[in-house]
Amino acid sequence: MEGFSAIPIFVAVVECGGFSAAARKLGVSKSAVSKRINQLEHTLGVRLLHRTTRRLSLTEAGERYFEYAAQALIAAGQAEDAVTELQGEPQGNLRISSPMSFGRLHVAPMIPRFLERYPKLQVELLMDDRPINLVAAGFDVAIRSGSGNLPTSALIARKLAPLRNVLCASPDYIERHGLPSTPAELSEHNCILFSLSSDASEWTFVNNEELETVSVSGNYRVNNSEALLEALRGGLGIGRLPTFIAGPDLKSGRLQKLFESHHIPDHTFYAVFPEREYLPAKVRAFLDFAVEYFGEDPPYWDA
Repeated sequence: MEGFSAIPIFVAVVECGGFSAAARKLGVSKSAVSKRINQLEHTLGVRLLHRTTRRLSLTEAGERYFEYAAQALIAAGQAEDAVTELQGEPQGNLRISSPMSFGRLHVAPMIPRFLERYPKLQVELLMDDRPINLVAAGFDVAIRSGSGNLPTSALIARKLAPLRNVLCASPDYIERHGLPSTPAELSEHNCILFSLSSDASEWTFVNNEELETVSVSGNYRVNNSEALLEALRGGLGIGRLPTFIAGPDLKSGRLQKLFESHHIPDHTFYAVFPEREYLPAKVRAFLDFAVEYFGEDPPYWDA
């Protein structure tokens, strides 16, 4: 059982695909990870990993060891969950992943209130729009948006709040270029595109339960919604924005909503977390607090 303590390190190396990524996940140095794997191989008397300058791969012995090591790590996590579920007060470290703009505007302001209610918790919040492997990266919960069922077989989700989008432009742009009366007329306008969207240049609208998709183009593509907001404020063109970003500008009149008879299909914010037999008290506390804080439907930014 001498190598038991190396199991989390070995599993992290395999799941992350290398020593450097595993070290970042575990919060230790790359040399410490490499040394621990070497010690494990020495203890077992067998090579577990093929090492090349480009990639790591499992040996036959490594594949067999990983199968049981991963199961052991899951069992240890379930044992910890079974105990922490019984805690009267949530405690420990809670790792949260959130999209950048939503995290900065709405999750970050929530965290101080959350920690005020649960002072024994420590929170680590990562805001990033890039997709991540929730389990491999070691997150307890992630906030994600989608229109359908987000979870894979290893993940489950809880609805937090609706995510609504609007098409808008500044009064200055409308005065200079006119107001399109139908989605088809968007082809005659400069449309600002959110480059991370899977339908960045094809916008879909609903009118009387009928879907209409139009191709759009423009002279500016950007991977951040707040930067897109600045372009719209500056009168550069027409853009599609979530109401959690555009809401204040729509209320103040700095932006004007287009197409009252058409709307963009709604999406949903979910809290996504690894499937497990026992849900830790810290995760349950965060889920309940987030639903309470955002206000479900309508959320406070749409109220």
